[in-house]
Amino acid sequence: MKNFFKILLLTHFLFVVSLSSNAAEKVEYLKTDWTFKGLFGKFDRGSLQRGYQVYTEVCAACHSMKYVSYRNLAEKGGPEFSVEQAKAIAASFEVKDGPNADGEMFTRPGKLSDKFVMPYENVKAAQAANGGAYPPDMSVLVKARGGGANYIYSLLQGYEDPPIGITLDEGVHYNKYMYGNKIKMANPLSDGLIEYADGTTASVEQMSKDVTTFLTWAAEPHLEARHRMGFKAVVYLIILTILVYFSMKRIWSRIETEV
Repeated sequence: MKNFFKILLLTHFLFVVSLSSNAAEKVEYLKTDWTFKGLFGKFDRGSLQRGYQVYTEVCAACHSMKYVSYRNLAEKGGPEFSVEQAKAIAASFEVKDGPNADGEMFTRPGKLSDKFVMPYENVKAAQAANGGAYPPDMSVLVKARGGGANYIYSLLQGYEDPPIGITLDEGVHYNKYMYGNKIKMANPLSDGLIEYADGTTASVEQMSKDVTTFLTWAAEPHLEARHRMGFKAVVYLIILTILVYFSMKRIWSRIETEV
C-alpha cells in the first residue's frame, strides 16, 4: 500500500510538471491571411515567385531544398514560371556532374531535371560553417514543424533583445517564437534587404509571408489539386445523399400504399 501511494504521488507530480511545461511552451503565433487555407484555397502566384526570390537571395546560402527540382518551378500549381524562365533559373547555377570520359568530375549549367543546388558538400561542411549547427533542409520544413506556416512566419519576425536575466552564449540569438527561445541562426531579414522583381515593397513582414508561402508549396506541391478533389468529393456526396433520400422516400411511399 505504501508503494502504491508513492507511485500515485510520483504520477501526479509528473502530470503536473507536464501540464506546466506545455503551458509554458504554448505561444500564440502571428497570423496572416493565407490564400492557400480553406476548401477553396489557392497559392498566390506572385507571392510564390517572390518567395522563391527570398529563398534564393537569403535562405539558399545555408538551407538546402533537396527534394525540389527546377522543373517544379514551371509546373501547374506552383510558382508557374514559364518553361523558359525555369530553364534560365536552372542554367544560372553550376551543377557538379560526371565522371566524364576521362573519369573526372566536371561542372555544367543546371538543367530543369536537376534538384536545387545544395549550399554545402555534406552535413559536416554545413555544421563547420555554422558553428556546429546544421541548417535544416527546407523542402518539407513547414510540415515538420508544429504550427506549420504560422510558426515559420512568426519565427522570421520573432527576433528581439533577450529579457533581463537571460544570457545567451556567443553566436546564439533570442527569438520569442523559437522552441526554448534560443536560435543559432542570426536574423536573416531586414526591411529593404532585397529588391523584388515585381516592385513590391520588401518589408520584413512581406518577405516572411512570401517565403513561407513558397515553403508551404514546396512541402505540399499538390495542395491545390487536393483541394479541388476535396470539393468534388463534397459535391458528389451531397448529390448522392439527395438521390438516396428521394429513393428511400419513394420506396417507403410504395410500402405505405400497399398497407
